[in-house]
Amino acid sequence: MPSDKILSQKQAFVAELAEALQDATSAVLVDYKGITVADDTRLRRELREADVEYRVVKNTLLKLAAEKAGYAELSEVLTGSTAIAYSADAVAPAKVLNKFAEGSKGKFTIKAGFVEGRTIDTEGVVALAKLPNRDQLVAMALGGLNAPITSFVSVLNANIRGLAVALNAIAEQKSA
Repeated sequence: MPSDKILSQKQAFVAELAEALQDATSAVLVDYKGITVADDTRLRRELREADVEYRVVKNTLLKLAAEKAGYAELSEVLTGSTAIAYSADAVAPAKVLNKFAEGSKGKFTIKAGFVEGRTIDTEGVVALAKLPNRDQLVAMALGGLNAPITSFVSVLNANIRGLAVALNAIAEQKSA
């Protein structure tokens, strides 16, 4: 039986992790067994640069936190070594971890995850990783909105230029 001090520390950790999962837009659970320290350091650096929080957590504590946060379905994949990456960005954890998993030759595997309150399986995480990130989506939307305006301005400029050329030609004819 754990001491009261250790038990209270674990309860505080579970509460903190559950709150972080509730605040996160997306998260990805991975099996990190077999990767080297150098690979882990590189992965953590990439995740930090993408503003993604990454933690190695005991399965029992992660199960309690996931249930408290409303993601009880994740408990099915909580076997073996488990790490979780979560972020306010919907696609950042999936992108970074999927890229790393593809290069790890099976040592690092994606288990499951969630996005916008919905749990997703491995295939869902991979599909999410292939989506453009938020900044790219905003740029695409703005480009789509800007295209008709740009075309309209080009058409107006062409008509005005044509009119100026025609008037110039008439002026030259009359002066000659």
